[in-house]
Amino acid sequence: MSAEGLSAPQKSDRQTADRQTADRRPDALTLEVVELIGDVVARFYADFEDAAAEHSLTGAQARLLSLLSLEPLPMRKLAHKLRCEPSNVTGIVDRLESRGLVERRPDPADRRVKLAAVTDEGRGVARGLRDELRFAREPLAGLSRAEREVLRELLRRMLGA
Repeated sequence: MSAEGLSAPQKSDRQTADRQTADRRPDALTLEVVELIGDVVARFYADFEDAAAEHSLTGAQARLLSLLSLEPLPMRKLAHKLRCEPSNVTGIVDRLESRGLVERRPDPADRRVKLAAVTDEGRGVARGLRDELRFAREPLAGLSRAEREVLRELLRRMLGA
């Protein structure tokens, strides 16, 4: 419907709605920052996939192994962190377990729950993955410690928002 066919209150409501929509549109700087963040994430994932392939792992297997190198986790928690179904995690853990990189253990707090835990060999592979992430290491090395600390705080603020 054209604005000419609207009553005065309807025109006012439409103009207010148009202004609110315009106010929500990101400015050029925000759009550029969002695009740069997307580029950083894409480059990190590509580098991570390359590092995983060097160890004959899929990206999902490498991410799971990296998570488990920090602490043993129940399958449900792994699924939540990887944003996938628990049945997918079971398959990934099965494949890593067959290679001797992870093992299943009873949870000491609840013996009904199984934890996936990294083996010593798996911990070594996870360390190798981290060491091979060129993109994560090289550009950050070009920043001073103070710049990396500022970046870290800005990213934490963004994630907390």
